[in-house]
Amino acid sequence: MALELFSRRSPDEVSIDEIAAAAGISRPLVYHYFPGKQSLYEAALRRAAEDLAHRFTERHEGPLGARLLRVMRRFFDFVEEHGPGFAALMRGGPAAGSGTTSAVIDQVRRAAYEQILGHLGVTDPAPRLRLVVRSWVSLAESTALIWLEGRDVPRAELERQLVHDFAVLVAVPAAYDEDMAAVLARIMRDEPADGPLGDLVGRLVALAPQAVSAASGPQSASAASGPQSVSAASGPQAVSEASAARVPQQRA
Repeated sequence: MALELFSRRSPDEVSIDEIAAAAGISRPLVYHYFPGKQSLYEAALRRAAEDLAHRFTERHEGPLGARLLRVMRRFFDFVEEHGPGFAALMRGGPAAGSGTTSAVIDQVRRAAYEQILGHLGVTDPAPRLRLVVRSWVSLAESTALIWLEGRDVPRAELERQLVHDFAVLVAVPAAYDEDMAAVLARIMRDEPADGPLGDLVGRLVALAPQAVSAASGPQSASAASGPQSVSAASGPQAVSEASAARVPQQRA
């Protein structure tokens, strides 16, 4: 509650009486626990950060796409329940007057980063994988902040889109980096065709002939849709096999 008040105004503009009334407690009780409004703000920030970081916790069971989708649903639960507070947490807010704010925000991002690496089974990530995971955490944060401004895209679509975004961020460097190709192969190996990532593969493969045709003309489109291409029916398993096959080819 205090975090939402501070998200709109600085500590000097928010009275202890307002905070006490919002929390349903007496003014002396607020001072009993907090020496000042800045310390109260920082405590509220830490509590919100702990809650948000916990939303990224997910059991390492089942396909990664389904796991990430559950994480995104809990993440957007927090965003929707605590809109102004979330904005204050991630942007610092007008009450950010010390290094404590930045440290708390960094802890949330670090917790999310480590959770995703855990799902990938990686303890010592290569530079490109570090970049991918950190970029995705930042993307989820910025997407949620933009969504709060108008909520003009259905929330469920954004949750699924962010899961797809993660796969794409992995897939692009996998095209020319053997470590990332191995990561992509592991991700897609257990993905069902009707899961979030299997759905993405099917949609992209179906669009591939049109994209090639637009870029290179009818002849290339015909080649792309021929027997050498990965068909939509092949699904994520074919992507996994293709990614795995690239690793020894690059080392040869």
